[in-house]
Amino acid sequence: MESGARSRGLGTRANCIDNYGRAHAPCPPPSSWLPTPDLSIYLPLVPASSLQTVFAALKHRNFRLFLTGQFISLCGTWMQTIAQGWLVLNLTNSAFAVGLVTALGSLPVLLFSLYGGVIADRVNKRRFILVLQSLMLVEALTLGVLTALDLITVEWVMALAVFFGLLTAFEVPTRQAFVAEIVEREDLMNAIALGSSAFNLARVIGPAVAGLLIATLGLEACFFANAASYLAVIASLIRMDAHRARVPAAASVWTAMGEGFAYVFGSRWPRALVVIVTTFSVFGFSFMPLMPVFARDALGLDASGYGVMVASIGAGALAAAFFMAAFGGRIRQSRLVLGSSISFGAILSIGSIAPNFWSAIVLYTVCGGTMALNGIAANTMLQTEAPDELRGRVMGFYSFMVLGLAPFGSLQAGWVAEHFGVRVSFAVGGVICLLVAAGVAWWMDRAVRLRRAGRDRQAERVVVLERRERR
Repeated sequence: MESGARSRGLGTRANCIDNYGRAHAPCPPPSSWLPTPDLSIYLPLVPASSLQTVFAALKHRNFRLFLTGQFISLCGTWMQTIAQGWLVLNLTNSAFAVGLVTALGSLPVLLFSLYGGVIADRVNKRRFILVLQSLMLVEALTLGVLTALDLITVEWVMALAVFFGLLTAFEVPTRQAFVAEIVEREDLMNAIALGSSAFNLARVIGPAVAGLLIATLGLEACFFANAASYLAVIASLIRMDAHRARVPAAASVWTAMGEGFAYVFGSRWPRALVVIVTTFSVFGFSFMPLMPVFARDALGLDASGYGVMVASIGAGALAAAFFMAAFGGRIRQSRLVLGSSISFGAILSIGSIAPNFWSAIVLYTVCGGTMALNGIAANTMLQTEAPDELRGRVMGFYSFMVLGLAPFGSLQAGWVAEHFGVRVSFAVGGVICLLVAAGVAWWMDRAVRLRRAGRDRQAERVVVLERRERR
């Protein structure tokens, strides 16, 4: 952990100035004792890479239980996602209806995730997640029963999608803030990286199992399997040891939400991260929903080729997540966020003109990796920088940006692809992400230089005053 002098921004040689602003002799040149610009967002260095380093967060029993339950549940969620898409397509034979159900599921996240973050800071997170996961189990079970009894209609699917989205709006910020309560601060980034690894691994396993169940037992089997997967999460939450719980805040909801906004937009790095994450959610990550169009129309691939493309993106993201788990503690998080942001925009732009299947595989594998690096680093910075009493609200804001704004990204990307082609859509998104990331990097570097110049001038004045006193 950083020393008190570092946390106050005074640098490693802060003690060369006494309580009266006078420099002790000898005092090194001002620039030599200025703090590293990103010092406040350093995480402790980790020892040499090893399996113990890669899985450092697993030494916490509560996190082991949490990650195991979440992985099983994520596999079930992906199974339901695949089956639900096929179900709506069978009921309506309309691609628009499939997209509409997805949009309806995202709408509550857009509307309520900020409020969900406020609630996350006011409740016992473990108990609240337990309630929400239980309700999600009921939603999956209802969908399975209605499908098995042949009573399912598209209206039922839409209503259940809205209900699930409402639960998600509260569950995601609470769950992400909960991780910081069950691991130590120095293991937080490793925990987030392992969670991302579980998500990407489930994205491969879940659809594969869903395809097998649909072919052998029918769509309802996927819904029942998802309902059963929630039992793993519920069991893991029940078995957890007691941990510190937040005392409910006394302020009103609007006041509490205002405090969250004031922190996010009033702090330098959270504000920069908001700009990057929002841009990427709307213009960058929207390439994923259009990947079937890119595979078919731009590369001339069939369904199997499209599957390989999606798998390559997942493989890149999974590799990046393990990289972050192993080495992320050694890398300055600010540089990682900005570097991965610029790299993602550049790779997405180049990938839009990929001439053939193999070049696309390479480029989009790297694209998936930079996307995961960016997401993990940004999430880690927001969580580690946020005060404990505001972490739920910050994660609510993060959920709003990543999940709530995603439908707008799909909408704009689809409109551009329909009118100008899918390659143009990808290129436009990549260029916008690249320009915004480069602009934020320039702005943050400028702020650091101005701050350094100001501190140099202040230190020089101290030295001048000391010389005058000696005379």
